[in-house]
Amino acid sequence: MKPVSYLFKEKIWITPALYSIGAILLSLGAFYLDLLVIGKIDDYIPSIFLTKVEDGQTILGILTAAMLTMTTFTFSTVLVVLTMYTSQFSPRAPENFIRSATTRHVLGIFLGGFLYNMLSLLYMQEEVFGHEVLSTWIGIVIVFFCIATFAYYIHFVATNIQVSTLINKLIGDAEKVIAYYKSLYDQKHATLENWKPQTLEGTVNAEKAGYVQFIDLAELVEIAENGQAEIEVLVTIGDYVFEGKPIMKIHSNSPNKVDVNEKILIGDERTAEQDLGYAVQKIIEVAIRAISPGRQDPNTANDILIRLGHVLGEMGHLMTDGLVLADEAGHNRLLYRFSAYSDVLYKAFYQIAYHSKKDVSVFIAMADSLIVAASIAPEMRHETIWKTMQYILESLDEGELKSLDREFLQQKVDELAALTGHEKTNIV
Repeated sequence: MKPVSYLFKEKIWITPALYSIGAILLSLGAFYLDLLVIGKIDDYIPSIFLTKVEDGQTILGILTAAMLTMTTFTFSTVLVVLTMYTSQFSPRAPENFIRSATTRHVLGIFLGGFLYNMLSLLYMQEEVFGHEVLSTWIGIVIVFFCIATFAYYIHFVATNIQVSTLINKLIGDAEKVIAYYKSLYDQKHATLENWKPQTLEGTVNAEKAGYVQFIDLAELVEIAENGQAEIEVLVTIGDYVFEGKPIMKIHSNSPNKVDVNEKILIGDERTAEQDLGYAVQKIIEVAIRAISPGRQDPNTANDILIRLGHVLGEMGHLMTDGLVLADEAGHNRLLYRFSAYSDVLYKAFYQIAYHSKKDVSVFIAMADSLIVAASIAPEMRHETIWKTMQYILESLDEGELKSLDREFLQQKVDELAALTGHEKTNIV
């Protein structure tokens, strides 16, 4: 099964729905509190907290209209921000805003406030109450809380429409995925040479077409341990699979059937929860949009590329040739293969190298990115990083280089050559 946190991010409506249910229960609780309790203890409650039924109807009517207006304005703000994200950053950037915990909770708070006041207004009848009520005061407190939330949300929106905030979130998402795989590696990793599976029993096929969004690797290790089997994952998270495509192999000499269908999620779109390639793709798309003819903002792209170098360097520590996970007893239970590190670097730079042929500043930023990656990545990745630098230089429009451009870029290439242990290459 998917983690609860993943489910809440995927299904945006769940959080507002929970707030709405809470508001309905609160309105019923306030109604019965007024009906059964307040009339008996109203002498002990300060009069400022109690209102007459007629006054309560007037106040709750005003509060309900105000909450409806505030909720409508908030939804409109969300749509405007989503449109701006799509046009300015990337078609895949809006999900970072709409799936954020703040947006979900703000929408839930406003919907809950509206429902409470509307239902309390419905319950507020003179024939029912022969005394003053407390429900109105509770509604006023909720509205004050909603106003404070609205003020915070304005600040949140103003902050999140800045490209630097978006990049911080995208980089953070990628680093979380890397940290997740590193933790698995540190806890249960074994070498690929020790992967010697048992007799092949069968395969697990995709139940529907779509993108592989989530694979619970830790749970698969436990399932394999309980079934005395080894599981080989044939797909990578982010791959598009068709119905019936083999996605896992089950190696076992035991007659016990191993059920793994619930541990893999296939959906209609890619997500960045476990998909490293998609996390990097979203970062690169923002950089490409920054250097597009309509924007011409290479400084933003350069800043993104340098920060991307840190992510690529950290990714170099992952065993992309094959991640073998073992159980507590040390028996190999799972084999999962990432995309090759060379493919990751190629997909990170090939589009931006093509779109920035005449902008030497972007090429210098790509060189800086690879320098950062080489400084962080283990030595076994240096050859791949150097080949990527050679590929980027092949995309350079040398006719656009001036003397100082050539000299400065040459310094970067020489620095990378020294880091990776290669001879200096002169830019022709």
